[in-house]
Amino acid sequence: MLRVFARTFFVLCVLFAGAANAAWPDRAVTLIVPYAAGGISDVLARMTAERLQATFKQTFIVQNEVGAGGIIGTANAAHAQADGYTLFFGPIALLTLSPLTTKVSYDADKDFAPVSIVASTPFVITVNESFPAGTLAEFIAEVKRKPGFYTYASAGAGSTTHVASLLFLKSAGLQMIHVPYRGVGPAFTDMFAGNVQMLSASPVELMPHMGTKKVKPLGISSKERSRHLPDVPTISETLPTPYVATYNGILAPRQTPQEVVDLVSSAVVAAVKTPEFSDKLLKVGVEPFGSTPAQMAKTIATDKESWLAVKDDINAAMK
Repeated sequence: MLRVFARTFFVLCVLFAGAANAAWPDRAVTLIVPYAAGGISDVLARMTAERLQATFKQTFIVQNEVGAGGIIGTANAAHAQADGYTLFFGPIALLTLSPLTTKVSYDADKDFAPVSIVASTPFVITVNESFPAGTLAEFIAEVKRKPGFYTYASAGAGSTTHVASLLFLKSAGLQMIHVPYRGVGPAFTDMFAGNVQMLSASPVELMPHMGTKKVKPLGISSKERSRHLPDVPTISETLPTPYVATYNGILAPRQTPQEVVDLVSSAVVAAVKTPEFSDKLLKVGVEPFGSTPAQMAKTIATDKESWLAVKDDINAAMK
């Protein structure tokens, strides 16, 4: 019996040692996306998964776990097994903004390890064609002339389109009435009809309407002019305002092995540096990013500070 036990113990030790030393990934990796298929986060996740699959010679599966504006999928990723085989792909606003607007069952600092930001998307202050302003300065002057008269649309109370607008209005000292919609599409439709006057949308969402002459983009929230909209000045060219953007990227459950985090981050950074991958991102309408875990952590902290600056405004608007 002792010999049998010893032999069994030895075999188990060998098996466990082999498993511990197995190179990651030795099986499929799942990327949880907290939104439905077809959205910008999903599109970017599938592009990134394809690239990681080619890099690591292993399957990377995009799994859409929708509900509660992205909160359900985010919570599932936060509480997933931290073995490197479940990762999260989505906007960091779910960690920095959502906890300010609704109750969540995860903690951005305690439950997630930053991996890499894949791409960023700024916001464009846009008005309908009939609005009596052709520049951002003229828009500010007109709204100041009629405080509380004009309206602005968003993709929903507490959404990034809503809070990006709040940051701009606060910086400019403007008073406008918020009209929330169930998505950017309906918001654009009502703005075209003249029922609302302003909308903060991403270049991705704005570009399909640029040739229609139904919209006038007045300013973009990026640090520099967008290559997608080179004729649209930055908001900061007119007034001091925080840089605001949506950042889509990869995070891991907090206790995920650091070597896995570093491997994935390095693969994303390397991919973004290639013309093939960066050109794909540009064609989608986003700005290639590619960050280290430390850079992503810093971006998350800065993003959180931006939203905290308008926390009271957010809460007032959602009552």
